[in-house]
Amino acid sequence: MKIVKRVLIGLAIVIAIPLVVALFVKQKYDIERQITIDRPNQEVFNYIKHLKNQDSYSKCANMDPNMRKTFTGVDATVGFVSAWDSDDKDVGKGEQEILKITEGKRVDFELRFLEPFESTEKAYMTTESVSGNKTLVKWGFNGKMKYPMNLMFLFMDFDKMLGDDLQTGLDNLKTVLEKS
Repeated sequence: MKIVKRVLIGLAIVIAIPLVVALFVKQKYDIERQITIDRPNQEVFNYIKHLKNQDSYSKCANMDPNMRKTFTGVDATVGFVSAWDSDDKDVGKGEQEILKITEGKRVDFELRFLEPFESTEKAYMTTESVSGNKTLVKWGFNGKMKYPMNLMFLFMDFDKMLGDDLQTGLDNLKTVLEKS
C-alpha cells in the first residue's frame, strides 16, 4: 500500500509541476514582419485589401493547390469572408474575415481556425508611403494560447515559425507587385 501511495504522490507531482509552470508562462504573442515594395502606397493597399489576392502571395494559401475555397460577401469590404478547407493537415479548415478597413493604411482580419485545432486570432496588414513610389508593408498576427496549452511557448519559437510564413508571404507580395 505504501508503494502505491508513493507512486500516486509521485505521479501527482509530475502532473502538477507543468501546470504550475504554465501559470507563469506568457499567454499572448505578437508577430510582425515588414518589407518595402517599389510601388505607390495606394496601389499596394488596393491589392492587399482584397483577400482573394492572398492566393498569389500567402504561403498558407499556396500550400495545397487542391484546397477548396468559398467566399461570402464583397471582397475588399468589411464582412467579406474567405473560407478554406484542405485535406492537408498543415492547412486544415478555417476562414478569414475582414473586420475593419482604414483606407490607404490598414486592414484588420479575424482568422478562425477550425481544423486541425480550433482557434480565433487577429491579423492585420498596414501600408505606409516611405518615399516617392516606395511603400512599407507590415503584416502582423497576434493571439493567445490559453492555459495550460501556453506551455508550448517553452518548446516552440512561435515568432520564428509564424514570422517566417509572414515573411515568405511578404517576399511573394513584393515579387508580384513589382513584376507588374
